[in-house]
Amino acid sequence: MIISASYRSDIPAFHGGWFGARLAEGFVDVPNPYGAKPYRVSLAPADVDGFVFWTRNTRPFHAGLDAAAAVAPFMVTYTVTGYPEQLERGVPPVAHAVTEVARLASHHGPRAVVWRYDPVLWTDLTPAGFHRQNFARLADRLSPHVDEVTFSAATLYAKSTRNLKRMAPGVAVADPDDAAKRDLLAELGAIAVDHGLRPTVCSQPHLLSGPLQPAACIDTARLSDIAGHPVHARQKGNRPGCACAESRDIGRYDSCAHGCAYCYAVRDHSKVVLGTVSA
Repeated sequence: MIISASYRSDIPAFHGGWFGARLAEGFVDVPNPYGAKPYRVSLAPADVDGFVFWTRNTRPFHAGLDAAAAVAPFMVTYTVTGYPEQLERGVPPVAHAVTEVARLASHHGPRAVVWRYDPVLWTDLTPAGFHRQNFARLADRLSPHVDEVTFSAATLYAKSTRNLKRMAPGVAVADPDDAAKRDLLAELGAIAVDHGLRPTVCSQPHLLSGPLQPAACIDTARLSDIAGHPVHARQKGNRPGCACAESRDIGRYDSCAHGCAYCYAVRDHSKVVLGTVSA
């Protein structure tokens, strides 16, 4: 199986010690997000074909990546958005992220990391013009180290809307129609191509146009390149439109402390518990 760690939390940034302990133990009991009994996922080398880490900060996790690499190939999907502080209170600065992405590529190979510019959020602080300029600046700095950038237009879940009102009061949030979203994502995709990047869109096939392609965030082709041998898994997305390979996620909600005002994975940032994502 492929282990996803994790789209529910930032394990590399906040839970590296826990991950190392679970890796040494050879399994993890994962809280069921729907309230049912926790489920056990093996982390034994014989059972793991690859790891996909989702993060905004790998600096606390260098040893964790080395430990994971001793078990199976891994890739990192690294979110760098460069949004104003009102929207991303606890996110490391862009310079920090660029340094870490460069380190990943240098130490683990150029296929080991994918940049995520995600979510693309429309507010009065981040209108379309902001994204064009901001993304181009980030692409200048990150394109020497990555070959793919993944986008998604923000989905304003109830938790996201609630968090935005609580954490960014006074910021006007917009949810433009699909045509406007499609146009901006295509423009960002064209900028990506100009920088030698493959632009992909996560789980939103209705927003594909121009140079944009469907994203497979759990990517067996990339893991195969990293491993030097085929990594097989059937395509089984997490939601409609998802092109990912099948994986088991080992994270839990309400355990990420980056403080992003638009977060869908944290109900109340003041109650986040760090250090463990176990049941």
